[in-house]
Amino acid sequence: MRIVEREDIYKNMLPGRIIAGAVGKNSAISSEKMTVSFATYSEESGPMEPHNHAEETVVVLDCRNGWVRRGPSKDNLNEKHLLKEGTVMYFDELEWHVFEYGEDGYIDALCIYGQVDNIRPEDIKSQK
Repeated sequence: MRIVEREDIYKNMLPGRIIAGAVGKNSAISSEKMTVSFATYSEESGPMEPHNHAEETVVVLDCRNGWVRRGPSKDNLNEKHLLKEGTVMYFDELEWHVFEYGEDGYIDALCIYGQVDNIRPEDIKSQK
């Protein structure tokens, strides 16, 4: 068994989110089969671009005035769901979505992927 505490994980500032890789490629605990990361969406990281990527499960750990939008395309995210602690979201592969928040809002979540490649929009673009 390998154990890591969240506060000991490197925080990677990415466009629209702060990612702390717990398990996976280039993470605190190395794995070639799965990825588990903490993600924070807030004013500190700036707005997130709508994106799609690998199949994903997201568990909301904490949230204030935050929501997710999803839809058939980057420019048509017509479904909005308010988030709260304990919300679990499952995104199909390449499903368009974006995490957003209002004034003084944030979303703190745990993101889980069953793979280590093509899990971020930046990864998919670099493969093309």
